[in-house]
Amino acid sequence: MRDLFIEKLYEISKKPYQKLFKKGEPWTISQKELLQLPEESLGFHLGCFLLKYNFEIQPKLENHDVFHVLTNTGVSVPEEIGMQYFLYGNGKRSFYLYMVLVTGTLFYPAKISYFKSQYQRGKNALIFHSLDYSKMLNIPLNTIRNTFKII
Repeated sequence: MRDLFIEKLYEISKKPYQKLFKKGEPWTISQKELLQLPEESLGFHLGCFLLKYNFEIQPKLENHDVFHVLTNTGVSVPEEIGMQYFLYGNGKRSFYLYMVLVTGTLFYPAKISYFKSQYQRGKNALIFHSLDYSKMLNIPLNTIRNTFKII
């Protein structure tokens, strides 16, 4: 029940967040084009992620799915919250992130050790949350992970 509640909050808040807070231009690449990139590339792995979960590229929110790929994080509600803890540890700051951290911690107190470990993983990585991934889609995924110590 709490998963449904959190997912509903996300669906309600996604459009206003896209419109009000995301100022950049949407990417001009399709999932099909991502899957045509070299198999070791970030772009190919992003395309596979989208295909695996039957997701579409969300305009102006593309980095979110890239973070899933880079951090090897699943898409369950606790994993989504954990990824935000990872990003918080990595230095990302936003109103939306704070909302996820607060509601996630309140709704999933039994997951606090998982959240702390994700925070620590983010802290141990070099800052990567602010990169322009649209220009990095051809770079091998493992090169990015190793360069930024995303373990």
